[in-house]
Amino acid sequence: MKVSKKSKVLYIIYIAICFLFFYLPIVITMIYSFNSSKSLTNWTGFSLRWYGQLIDNASVMKAVYVSVTIALFATAISTVLGTVTAIGLSKSRKVIKDVLLNINNLPIMSPDIVTAIGFMILFSSIMMPKGYITMLIAHIAFCTPYVITSVYPKVRQLDPSIADAAMDLGATPFEALVKVIIPMLKDGIYAGILLAFTMSFDDFVISYFVTGNGVQNISIIVYNMTKRTNPTINALSTIVILVIAVTLIISKVVPKKAKGVMKTVIAGMFLILVVISLVLGIKTNNKTLRVYNAGEYIDTDLLEKFEAEYNCKVIYETFDSNESMYTKLMSGAEYDVLIPSDYMIERLIKEELIQPIDWETIENKGDIDPDMMNLPYDKGNKYSVPYFAGTVGILYNKNVVSKEDLKAGWEVLRNKKYAGDIYMYDSERDSFMVALKALGYSMNTTDKKEIDEAYQWLIEQRKTMNVVYAGDDVIDNMISGNKSLAVVYSGDAAYIISENPDLDYYEPEEGTNVWCDGMVITNDCKDKELAEEFIDFMLDNENAMANSSYVGYTSPVKSVAEELAETEYEGVSAYMPNLTAEKNESFGYQELAIKEYYADLWTKVKSYK
Repeated sequence: MKVSKKSKVLYIIYIAICFLFFYLPIVITMIYSFNSSKSLTNWTGFSLRWYGQLIDNASVMKAVYVSVTIALFATAISTVLGTVTAIGLSKSRKVIKDVLLNINNLPIMSPDIVTAIGFMILFSSIMMPKGYITMLIAHIAFCTPYVITSVYPKVRQLDPSIADAAMDLGATPFEALVKVIIPMLKDGIYAGILLAFTMSFDDFVISYFVTGNGVQNISIIVYNMTKRTNPTINALSTIVILVIAVTLIISKVVPKKAKGVMKTVIAGMFLILVVISLVLGIKTNNKTLRVYNAGEYIDTDLLEKFEAEYNCKVIYETFDSNESMYTKLMSGAEYDVLIPSDYMIERLIKEELIQPIDWETIENKGDIDPDMMNLPYDKGNKYSVPYFAGTVGILYNKNVVSKEDLKAGWEVLRNKKYAGDIYMYDSERDSFMVALKALGYSMNTTDKKEIDEAYQWLIEQRKTMNVVYAGDDVIDNMISGNKSLAVVYSGDAAYIISENPDLDYYEPEEGTNVWCDGMVITNDCKDKELAEEFIDFMLDNENAMANSSYVGYTSPVKSVAEELAETEYEGVSAYMPNLTAEKNESFGYQELAIKEYYADLWTKVKSYK
């Protein structure tokens, strides 16, 4: 059948659109890896600064090493297991074969989160320390079914008499397997290898739940980086893309004879990685401190400095939310120092999961801002030492939003003049805080009538204002000026304003959430003296200056906060928010019934169309 010229043109356009859809995001990522600005969307000039920072970032380099070695080991082991299993299945009875194939499909069909929780419970129940080995075991387990699925169809295509013929000609069973069967299965095996390596290198969910002791792969590192604007993600992604592209080009261009040499080189590199893994596995420090903190919430150079000063090893891990931190703690993971938020600290105190601080060992305690001490979640600071503090407020464009409109307080977020021009923070607690404060209620209310009114406030806002609920992506969006109003944390506001001076920060007179994250010591702490030395180290003037400058949140060391407010954050009011306003509050501990009531209403708010 003859194809018309018009059909050919339409077909070409369709293919072009498909390629554009698939590859445009990759191209944009690569372009912005050379952006001189920290913005992920606003081009300010060519620069290699993010590649330099990537190379200098020890945690990223370690994550690359973990990802590559885990993927190589998991691929090698799962390929052997999968190939042998596929061959064995071909010789099994039909009933056994059908049962095993259905079992093999279970991990492929099951959601990753189910597999991840299953492994987490397994490792916790047998008291196996989570880390490199547990991640490797999990990766082998979920890669092997994919290898079986790739190899088994090729096994079925083989003539069953081939192995017998080889042995009749003098081959041993092992020689028949290695020299006859496996070469005939090479296409399926290669497909299994590629699939297993890709699945392992790319995995996040399972790795996140089965790791510990500071072992993180690239996926976990990148996930934690997304909590704040971090263009090193673009640089890392570009390098990965280029390595894959070069590998594919070489595989197509290099002559067959040279490919044998390449295989030898790859095998040698693999052996070198094995040796490095064994060497790195040898402990060189007698003292170890396990720190668990939110992602992108510390100047990691300070960890190396602490290790050098106290001749110890810091195992540093990150979490994406207080709730996931609590879940991992309950799963049996052990840490020495945690850095949770105020309401979670109160919960940990009530459940007796943390121990009192010996304030006599905290030499820098006199430098802490009194406004950050003795807050309701930990009266007298028996269990916690302030880490960072701030408020939740309204970030606004001074050229669009009038100060007269801001006098309405939180109600400015329902001013129809700004419909479609508002970001609400995608947080149950903070969104209900906004509504409750706008209505004149306490943000810690347990009165269901008041909570229902707050729910109606949020629903009415959704009906009339066309607001967008955003997470940490609000940072780059506001820097780029995509909207005129946003509910943000003060520390984020300080950074955004430093990048976009057209913006300013406002705290409504009805009051807001004053939050404080703190350093606490768990009951499982192996070395309390070292843990308290770490806490005191973070309060040292020089270290606190570096940490606050890097993260952007208000330092608990008063002199540091004041100095940064006059230098790096001069004119940025969000860096020094009003922590003592009369109507401000801190979130308190919620009973389960109230927590579930809020959660149900929040689900309705988010799903409202």
